Amino acid sequence: MIILIAPENDIPNEIEILHQLFQEGLQYYHLRKPNKTIEAYRDYLNQIDEQYHNRVVVHYFHELINDFNLKGIHFQEQKRIDHIDNPGQYFKHLNMFGKTISSSFHEPEAIENCYFEFDYHLLSPVFSSISKAGYKGRGFDVNHIDKTIIGMGGVSTENLTEFTKLGYKGVGVLGGIWHSENPVGTLKTMINFQQKRINK
Repeated sequence: MIILIAPENDIPNEIEILHQLFQEGLQYYHLRKPNKTIEAYRDYLNQIDEQYHNRVVVHYFHELINDFNLKGIHFQEQKRIDHIDNPGQYFKHLNMFGKTISSSFHEPEAIENCYFEFDYHLLSPVFSSISKAGYKGRGFDVNHIDKTIIGMGGVSTENLTEFTKLGYKGVGVLGGIWHSENPVGTLKTMINFQQKRINK
């Protein structure tokens, strides 16, 4: 499972590159733009070819799931803490049928102790971040946790095997693709690695 996180600030040709990544087989695109308004989110989504909307997961403005055929919604850690204790109320006005629900975590114990059934959990930082300076990796081993955990932090084509050994079902990548000289080629390498791993 490869999850691509959006660059925090827009980069040149972002939508064009994104379309190429979707064509290459990207299935999970986490739209995380903390500085954008809901209108800016709408504009962004409208620039993405409609056929790919069902691969997009939004981190903010979850109500957009009612207006676009999105893949799902994601809870940042604080939002999860604030809302998930009363999930019935939170999801009442969201059309969540057939959609994914995921969340960010920064401690393996928090995933173990979380009673809410998320479809998958993003855990970071496993290795030192490529996109965030000073975000030091902690090498979490999650082999003992029977949940779908996606490792984040310092993901590159070189260390995918390390993530597998530590028990991750996939990786969440940001800088490893967006800072790459060849984002499409990098994604291709990652997808091929995952497919070989599944077929073993």
